[in-house]
Amino acid sequence: MSLPPFSCRFLAAAVTLYLIGLLCVGADTKDVTVPNIPGCSNEFQMVKVENWVNGENGETFTAMTAQFGTMLPSDKDKAVKLPVALTTPLDSCSNLTSKLSGSIALSLRGECAFTAKAEVAQAGGAAALVLINDKEELDEMVCGEKDTSLNISIPILMITTSSGDALKKSIMQNKKVELLLYAPKSPILDYAVVFLWLMSVGTVFVASVWSHFTSPKKNDEQYDELSPKKSSNDDATKGGAEEETLDISAMGAVIFVISASTFLVLLFFFMSSWFILILTIFFCIGGMQGMHNIITTLITRRCNKCGQKNVKLPLLGNTSILSLVVLLFCFVVAILWFMKRKTSYAWAGQDIFGICMMINVLQVARLPNIRVATILLCCAFFYDIFWVFLSPLIFKQSVMIAVARGSKDTGESIPMLLRIPRLSDPWGGYNMIGFGDILFPGLLICFIFRYDKENNKGVSNGYFPWLMFGYGLGLFLTYLGLYVMNGHGQPALLYLVPCTLGITVILGLVRRELRDLWNYGTQQPSAADVNPSPEA
Repeated sequence: MSLPPFSCRFLAAAVTLYLIGLLCVGADTKDVTVPNIPGCSNEFQMVKVENWVNGENGETFTAMTAQFGTMLPSDKDKAVKLPVALTTPLDSCSNLTSKLSGSIALSLRGECAFTAKAEVAQAGGAAALVLINDKEELDEMVCGEKDTSLNISIPILMITTSSGDALKKSIMQNKKVELLLYAPKSPILDYAVVFLWLMSVGTVFVASVWSHFTSPKKNDEQYDELSPKKSSNDDATKGGAEEETLDISAMGAVIFVISASTFLVLLFFFMSSWFILILTIFFCIGGMQGMHNIITTLITRRCNKCGQKNVKLPLLGNTSILSLVVLLFCFVVAILWFMKRKTSYAWAGQDIFGICMMINVLQVARLPNIRVATILLCCAFFYDIFWVFLSPLIFKQSVMIAVARGSKDTGESIPMLLRIPRLSDPWGGYNMIGFGDILFPGLLICFIFRYDKENNKGVSNGYFPWLMFGYGLGLFLTYLGLYVMNGHGQPALLYLVPCTLGITVILGLVRRELRDLWNYGTQQPSAADVNPSPEA
C-alpha cells in the first residue's frame, strides 16, 4: 500500500508542537478560598435554586453564596421552601418598608456594599437575601477589610440577571413565588474515573503491542517471496514506512522538557481564543492522521488486496484508493467534531481522536534504551511536580491546572486531554488526564515490549507485564492522592514514574540485566562477532 497523502513525519512535527504543552490530571476544585477575614466564612457555595410560581415547579437555576452569612444545607431534604418578596427599596441600601418576616428577600445589585445590603435585609426580618446581578455571571461577594465584626445570620446569595428578572416579573404580577435553596457537594472522586483509567491503560497496551499484531504474518511474507517482483515504488514505500520512526536522544529529552515548560507558560499568559483555536486545529490534524493510519492498517490486515489499487493524483503521485477514501472519512469526522466541540457530547470525539493520535505517536517516537528513558522520565517527573505544586508560589495559582481548565471568558479549553463526564457530580464537569501522563510512561512501556520481543522473553521472565501492572497501579495511586488531597489536582507522573521506571530498574538489578537495558542498542560488536573464526 502506498504512503498516506501526508507523511508520518509531518504527524511527528505537528504533534510535537502541541505535545510540548503536555498536561497532567486536572481536577476541579470545589470551593474558592480567599484571605481570612474575621466575620467571614472564607468559603463560597454553589447553590441549586428550585422555584415555584403559583405552585407550578419551574426550571432550577444556579446561584452562589457570599463570603459572609450562614451556610446552606447540602441535603435537599433539609432545605425549607420559603416565599419570596421584593424589597422596598429594591437596592436594599436603606431601611426597608416592605414586610419580609419569614420570607426570602429579592433585591437588586445597587450602589452600597454587599455587607450593607445583608445587614438591612436581616434587620427587616428576611430569612435569606437573594441579589440579582447586573450581568449573566455570578460575581464573588467578599468582605471588606473593615468588615471585622459582621454578624450576619442569614444566607446571602447571588443569581444571574435572567433568573432574577423572571422571578421579579412573576412577583410584580402578584403571583406567589417560592424558592428552595440548597448547596449539594461534589464528590471528590467520581466513579467515571474507572472508565478514564481503562482508557489510559488500554491506550498504552494497544500502542505497545500494535506493531506486533499488525505486522505481516510469516505465511504472508513467504507468499510475497513467491509472488511476482514488486515495483520500485512498492519497495520505496516499504523502506519509507520502516524509516518512519524517531529515536529520542538524551539531549533531545532535556530540550523537550525545557520547551514544554516554555510552551506551558505561553499558554498560561496568552490563553486567548485564537491561540486555543490554533492548538485545536493541530489536534484535529494529528487525530485525523492517527485515525487514518489505524483504520487503513486494520483494513489491509484483514484484506491484503484492498490497498493495492492506486490512482495517480497531482502533487501526491500514486496513492492508494483505500487511503484516499479513509482520509476523506477522517476529514469529515474531524470537521464535524471541530464544529460541535463545545457540545456536551464532544468529549467522546475528543477521546477517540486523542487515543488514535497517541497510539500513532508511540509508533513514531521511540526510546532506544533505559538511559534515555531515565533522563526523560526524571525530567518530566520534576516538571510535573513544579508546575502543579510549586508554580502557585510564583504565579499565584497552579499553572498546569489553570491551562488544563482553559479560558473562562470564551469557554474554550485545550483538547490535549482525555475527558469523561463526572457522572455522579450534581454540578457536572469532567474527569481529565493529560496526554503526557500516557505518552511519557507509554514510551518506556513500548520500549520494554520491544526489548522482551527481541530477546525472546516470555510472560514469566519478561518486563512488559510488570510495567503494565505498574502503570495501572500508578494511575490508581494518582486518584487516591486526589482523594486524600481533597480534590486538588495531582501531578500523575509523581506516581507513574516510580511505578514504571522504578519497577524496570529494580527488576533489572534483580535479574542482573540492568546494564543491558541501560546501554541497549549502543554496544559495539565484539571482534568475534565481526570476524567469526572458521569452523573446524
